[in-house]
Amino acid sequence: MSAMAPYGDPAAVAAFAARVARSAEKLQRRVTLMEVCGTHTHAIAAAGLRRLLPEWVRLIAGPGCPVCVTPVGYVDRAEALARIPGTIVTTFGDLMRVPSSGGSLERVRAEGADVRVVYSPRDALQIARDNPGSTVVFLAVGFETTTPTVAGALAEAEADRVPNFLILSGHKIMPPPMRALARDPEVLVDAFLLPGHVSVIVGSRAFAFVAEEFAIPAAVIGFTPTDVMRGVEALVECLAEGKAEVINLYSRVVKEEGNAIAQALVDRFFVSADVVWRGLGTIPGSGLALRPRFAQRDASLVEVELPEPLEPAGCRCGEILKGVIDPPECPLFDGICTPITPVGACMVSSEGTCAAWYRHERFAGGSDGPGGGG
Repeated sequence: MSAMAPYGDPAAVAAFAARVARSAEKLQRRVTLMEVCGTHTHAIAAAGLRRLLPEWVRLIAGPGCPVCVTPVGYVDRAEALARIPGTIVTTFGDLMRVPSSGGSLERVRAEGADVRVVYSPRDALQIARDNPGSTVVFLAVGFETTTPTVAGALAEAEADRVPNFLILSGHKIMPPPMRALARDPEVLVDAFLLPGHVSVIVGSRAFAFVAEEFAIPAAVIGFTPTDVMRGVEALVECLAEGKAEVINLYSRVVKEEGNAIAQALVDRFFVSADVVWRGLGTIPGSGLALRPRFAQRDASLVEVELPEPLEPAGCRCGEILKGVIDPPECPLFDGICTPITPVGACMVSSEGTCAAWYRHERFAGGSDGPGGGG
């Protein structure tokens, strides 16, 4: 296996697929590889990589979409904050249409609340500077990749004394849910394709436990089709040979120790917390909360009245996030749930598994219309 494979060459993808097929001949059973990154999910679907793999090698998506794993209760609180007079809620666009218990941020904005889409936490900070008489709340949803940018905005707000900039932390970290998946008897995962963006921050060493504690091989990979297929090949070889190791195939940007500066910045403002993941429940130490000394910037401490969290009826997004079912197995998929009329978060988000399947894979494998197989 070449250490410097070409990263965008269709012939290289085909060559990887052929080598995967040869390695798969040594397997004694069907194996399942889970990618835990929404960008990987869409790259795999867009390139049709699932259809290039032999029958004994299955690729499934896991909880790699931060908006998708954000629970309904978080959106309910964001809506309640937006209804407070003098409050401006700022958010990335994906969160606008995610269903809450009774609507969405998009609907609340239509009713008159000041909800604005921004492209970075610094955009939200600038809005706070421009509106000193308002409380500006940034909906901080994301994995380790985006958390340093929020910490950077907080550092700037502290340095410049911008008192009206708050965040509602929905940050989550990836290792704890992977532990939960590895222990879950309902989830049968033989190997993991690890998230490249997250690994840039935390380092490949952060995932060593996958091999050491659970004897599951894993590979850090990039995002081109050849990156993905190279990772699949390496993992199938490990499984065929009975090896459990974490392989860094994205060493051009990922180091074993990660980004120490970004880690220190995050640690200044955040502390680990037990948080709820859609489909996975409460996972100890899997989220990030603001440290108590920054309580004045913590929108979760603002008193609001909240409804009982209510998931969309019939939506099986939680099972899709665990890799237990594929999107076409949800009765709503490609029927009442589409990107135009999304019912669940997995169809709303640009990184969602259902959105990826709808755009690229709903007619694969013989599907001939709404509700068809994938």
